[in-house]
Amino acid sequence: MRIRRTSLLAVIALAVTVMMVGPPAGAEPDAISAASGQDTKRTLPSPESEINVTGEPLTGTAPDGSVQGLIDAHSHMFMQDGIGGAAVCGKAFSEAGVADALKDCPSHGIAGETALLENLTRSGSPLGFHDTTGWPSFKDWPAYDSLTHQQMYYRWVERAWRAGQRILVVQLTSNKALCAINPGTHQSCDEMTAVRRQAKDAYDTQAFIDAQYGGEGRGWYRIVTDADQAREVIEDGKLAVVLGVETSEPFGCSQKLRLPSCTRANIDKGLDELKSLGVSSMFLCHKFDNALCGVRYDKGTTGLLINAGQFLTTGTFWTPKACDPDQPHDNNPRLVERPAELDWLPQPPIYPSGTVCNPYGLSALGEYALRGLIKRGMMVEVDHMSAKAADRALDILEETDYPGVLASHSWMDERYLDRLYALGGFSTIYGHSTDQFLAEYVRTAPVRDRYGAGIGFGFDMNGFGGTPGPAKTRVGYPFEGILGDSVVERQVTGQRIWDYNTDGVAHYGMIPDYLEDLRLTGGQDVIDDIVRGSESYLRTWAGARSAAQ
Repeated sequence: MRIRRTSLLAVIALAVTVMMVGPPAGAEPDAISAASGQDTKRTLPSPESEINVTGEPLTGTAPDGSVQGLIDAHSHMFMQDGIGGAAVCGKAFSEAGVADALKDCPSHGIAGETALLENLTRSGSPLGFHDTTGWPSFKDWPAYDSLTHQQMYYRWVERAWRAGQRILVVQLTSNKALCAINPGTHQSCDEMTAVRRQAKDAYDTQAFIDAQYGGEGRGWYRIVTDADQAREVIEDGKLAVVLGVETSEPFGCSQKLRLPSCTRANIDKGLDELKSLGVSSMFLCHKFDNALCGVRYDKGTTGLLINAGQFLTTGTFWTPKACDPDQPHDNNPRLVERPAELDWLPQPPIYPSGTVCNPYGLSALGEYALRGLIKRGMMVEVDHMSAKAADRALDILEETDYPGVLASHSWMDERYLDRLYALGGFSTIYGHSTDQFLAEYVRTAPVRDRYGAGIGFGFDMNGFGGTPGPAKTRVGYPFEGILGDSVVERQVTGQRIWDYNTDGVAHYGMIPDYLEDLRLTGGQDVIDDIVRGSESYLRTWAGARSAAQ
């Protein structure tokens, strides 16, 4: 989960203030219709969102035996059950269908007037207000600049799969501090409780889709717990779903005044529980320094806000130190001009200018947790770790010859990429705008090419980071999916016809349209590398499991 600047201004500022003071189901035909995008011989709720993709999903492998398809290594499908259950409106699925799943929540009021987070973070609505109507009109949401409405309804995910996606890593996430102050909170703010709830959501989604196809194991949404299972699912033309964890206080491992709130026993118990839930990868720290590791700072106004949150939740500000600009380092949170509207925030120390590093790396508990991941064959995410923490994590992984290392959404110093790939790890690029993605793709291509690695995305959908806006190069409809096995038309949900040229990536179903923009703007070589991304990820995962045995 990554929070863009405007949302941080609203959310962290609010946190600081508080701390300081349907119709029946029907059967539909099993081929995909170009007109409706619905399936046959499949029982769906009615009404339901359309798919608008024709063609049978590609099965088997490439001639060299590798699997093919897009990987999104970082998104949050079940955020409706994160941050107290009130941060994202709308559910990933409902037994009653789309009209129930994608209705607006009561906390947004009649015209959006009480949608606090939405109104303070969204840039496209007059005075911050929005039409709260979901099904069937969807006048104002979902939208690429809306951070508080569901973007991963299961039929939209299905559209991405039909057009060439083959792996989705669902990051189970929450934030205890935001939960405590978010209007409408009605669930426990304990982060591990949210992780359990979202894991259940994932299995419930799988069962819901299976039932549409006639029973257990028959649906396209398959939760997998090792690389061999994932490979079988992909070869069968289905979507391999991997569970990961990204929280600020895993296993309750927060810290106050640098004193840890967890023990080795907590870590072992927590890792065993995650393993039992089917979790295959995790972050040891997120935005605030915790009992396991220091974090890579945010900068500018965003850094000021998160640093205030760091102080109020841990009792300490960040303590960056000057360091060598030619070595991996962290972002500088120094803010020379403090916005007047933020004068009431706690005043952090004056930090040095230039290149800085977080002096906190992996703690002894953090090293223990990392070795616990290795022991269990789980993959470790190094995004969000401070440069010092990432460096030590890579040291340990190199000492143990353990390839299970991931950087899933562009938050690691790129100078570590060589070490990551040399281990056999896998990295993706955040779901940036077309220009931003292509710039990072070109910049990091030499190191990827040295190791023959494919590339993927970390879209961070439902993660408060925003999604790509309208097309850079006009996309014409229909167009061919990235695997050559599908034809993609404009997506239709209810009365709304989505067009990427004007709507951007308004929801997960628009990812195929975004890929076509990348192809038109950046060329077929970009798509070829994206198609190879799933194979690269599976090799990392298989290597981790093998090394742990």
